[in-house]
Amino acid sequence: MLFVLLIPMLLGALCIHGEAITPEEKRKLKDQVVEMFDHAYQNYMDHAYPADELMPLTCRGRVRGLEPSRGDVDDALGKFSLTLIDTLDTLVLLNKTTEFEAAVRRVLSDVRLDNDIVVSVFETNIRVLGGLLGGHSMAVMLKEEGQLMQWYQDELLHMAKDVGLRLLPAFNTSSGLPYPRVNLKYGVRGPETRTGTETDTCTACAGTMILEFAALSRFTGDPVFEAHARKALDFLWEKRQRNSNLVGTTINIHSGEWVRRDSGVGAGIDSYYEYLLKAYILLGDDQFLQRFNIHYASIMKYISQPPLLLDVHIHKPLLPARTWMDSLLAFFPGLQVLKGDIRPAIETHEMLYQVTKKHNFLPEAFTTDFRVHWAQHPLRPEFAESTYFLYKATGDPYYLEAGRTILDNLNRYARVPCGFAAMKDVRTGSHEDRMDSFFLAEMFKYLFLLFADVEDVPFDVEDYIFTTEAHFLPLSLSTAPHSSSITLNITSEEELDDSNFDWTCPNTRLMFPDPAFPRNIREPIRSVVDKSCPRPAPYREPGIGRPPLRAQDFMANNPEHLELLRRMGVSLIHLKDGRVQLVQHATQAVSAVAAEDGVRFMQEMMELSSQQQKEQLPPRAIQIVSHPFFGRVVLTAGPAQFGTDLSKSVTGVRGFVTVAEPYSGCSEITNAEYIQGHIALLQRGQCMFAEKARHIQKAGAIGGIVIDDNEGSSSDTAPLFQMAGDGRSTDDITLPLLFLFHKEGNILLEALKEYREVEVLLSDKARDRGVDTQETQEGCVTDATTTTSFEPLGLSDLTTTERAEPAPQAVTSHEEVNRANEATSPAQDVELSEDLTPKEPHSVQVKEETDSEPKDEAKDRTENRRSVESLLADWQEDLEAFQQMERDEL
Repeated sequence: MLFVLLIPMLLGALCIHGEAITPEEKRKLKDQVVEMFDHAYQNYMDHAYPADELMPLTCRGRVRGLEPSRGDVDDALGKFSLTLIDTLDTLVLLNKTTEFEAAVRRVLSDVRLDNDIVVSVFETNIRVLGGLLGGHSMAVMLKEEGQLMQWYQDELLHMAKDVGLRLLPAFNTSSGLPYPRVNLKYGVRGPETRTGTETDTCTACAGTMILEFAALSRFTGDPVFEAHARKALDFLWEKRQRNSNLVGTTINIHSGEWVRRDSGVGAGIDSYYEYLLKAYILLGDDQFLQRFNIHYASIMKYISQPPLLLDVHIHKPLLPARTWMDSLLAFFPGLQVLKGDIRPAIETHEMLYQVTKKHNFLPEAFTTDFRVHWAQHPLRPEFAESTYFLYKATGDPYYLEAGRTILDNLNRYARVPCGFAAMKDVRTGSHEDRMDSFFLAEMFKYLFLLFADVEDVPFDVEDYIFTTEAHFLPLSLSTAPHSSSITLNITSEEELDDSNFDWTCPNTRLMFPDPAFPRNIREPIRSVVDKSCPRPAPYREPGIGRPPLRAQDFMANNPEHLELLRRMGVSLIHLKDGRVQLVQHATQAVSAVAAEDGVRFMQEMMELSSQQQKEQLPPRAIQIVSHPFFGRVVLTAGPAQFGTDLSKSVTGVRGFVTVAEPYSGCSEITNAEYIQGHIALLQRGQCMFAEKARHIQKAGAIGGIVIDDNEGSSSDTAPLFQMAGDGRSTDDITLPLLFLFHKEGNILLEALKEYREVEVLLSDKARDRGVDTQETQEGCVTDATTTTSFEPLGLSDLTTTERAEPAPQAVTSHEEVNRANEATSPAQDVELSEDLTPKEPHSVQVKEETDSEPKDEAKDRTENRRSVESLLADWQEDLEAFQQMERDEL
């Protein structure tokens, strides 16, 4: 049968023989993958199990309801030991069969599926149902070999059916599309379910059920699961845009109307296309291949702009929907390999590889000029997936080097004592307290297979299809009995037409007669990424009748500016929380012309605020490198517009921290003998940033860190801003000055309180973790991949008690402006309301530092301190989970 031949024909085509990595190097890389897996898995079992996921920074489990909510991303957690279930078949692939048998026994004895909790239908299907089916497939294989699992009686399959039955109520819609969420205990109907009111779901959420549900039907003989998954796919196919043959990103589950009509191959749609092709491979149903080929032709016609993959509008497919790409599209080159379209797969993969080398990881989203759009990276495996498939299809050792890059970056930047931590910001190397289950389920599978030889793999992977979560489903399911009641729903206008199909895979020996051919494809793309143009400066409309005072020049502590505001009818009001409010009364202006100038000034202030809120400023990193941190704690810091530019410094500035006296740094430093040669810690407020810098520089400091005085502020909830000068030349300031919000600053202060001597590195981004201080000073850096002996930072004893109150939301959103004694750049935090009539005031609120009496320094430095451990545990997750990113952008 044709579908059985598809994978061996394509993935067995090792046709390009470049200068290969040596067998010994390849073996060491394979062993390194296993060691990294052990580090992640064992820490989950030691510190998190039976919780769903590991929190690697605080060495504890993430239990839903005991941690601050992260929004939709928490819908994957159902109190069913998610990571263990998701990892079952990975254990077998990595030859850890003893651990697999123990894990299966744990799942059977400990996991409950009847929890009163609302979960994502999509995530539960691909991770839990897929994990149980993959584990069942492995258990059956091992039992048939006669060595292990002789006691196994399909217990995982029974659990999988239980999960399937708990997901079925979500499909109770007129369209057949499932609700996005379901209560594991109560379903979707009734007030006790706390769900069932949603009207929209993503295309991938509804269209990524067929592999798991069809496998469940064919394993159990119950056709109901496959029938529901097919009905959902049929409905999505019927609702495609008939002219473009594309589907939108979000659809109404009742009416079938497209809610979001942008179309791409990344977040929201990705695995819908993947499952059409893989359903054909697994089930042998030609209809799935027909639909995939029709979609694929439209993707290559409208979305693919080699090497880019850009979203378009389904009704106007020649019109781009956005100018950035998300990291989930990194799976697509691997899918193109399965399709047999190798050239565009090489092109897109090379673009992704160059972006990875530029930022160490793929940012969650990046622009068409390859700059960061969203800086997070939750250790996604899609790029490793495509790397593996391209290596299998081409045999080009270049992809082994790409895999080595992935390994090195994970060890250097993501490895922490209790596992691997997601990247909060790829630019600075700061971490999130997060290790998703897919990291163990997918990443280590693809990397192991990339470096493993045939004899290293305990079974023939080409007898299986990978689900989107990389779980193994046997191709033999295509011959399993299934109900004849499952209809194909082929209309007369959709009869199969062989001429529309690509029925065979390409002969790669003919496609690549020259071993240098893939290299010739990659080279231009590498140049494009390397030579990408800088972002142009935002356009400012000059306008006619420019007001006497421009919003970008306004300083709240400048008497001349305040007088100009008064003449324009604009008054400045000091608020209790430190902000100032700008209010315009046109009737109070000295003339009609001045009133018009005031209106124009307020409009400029709003435009300036809106513009600056959209711009991303370059953050800096403060890395604690002394014992016991060893570079594994990285704090996100804001830069200054004066002093040393750390982005141009190769080594950064390294030194021990000392609290300046006075703490405000607004007068001559009295403990200069301790500050000299050290990095001074200062408190924000009472004077300008540049004045603080001059005082500590005079005292002999080599750098400075300003800590926010606004209690509760955090980079988790407030974007960073740049510290500006004082209105005069700052060329005399030659040291670097960085800004920390209150919560990050307290981490540093508590470290200093506990360990007395704390050494930090100020740089544009974090350096390798696990670097020994003395060795670095001698210019000899320890290999980060061998630093497995460090103990966790005293975090293993933490409890999972939830703190009494959530962190307050910071008011600021980008850069603060016009604190009375700290002149900042023209990137204002403003809260705006507009009314141009004389009756109501036209107001703008901006943050200001008041000149009121100074705070008691000792009180500020001791009050409400928390330990380093609890502060780390208390870090709030990013407000924008990736499932909401696109929604928020639009």
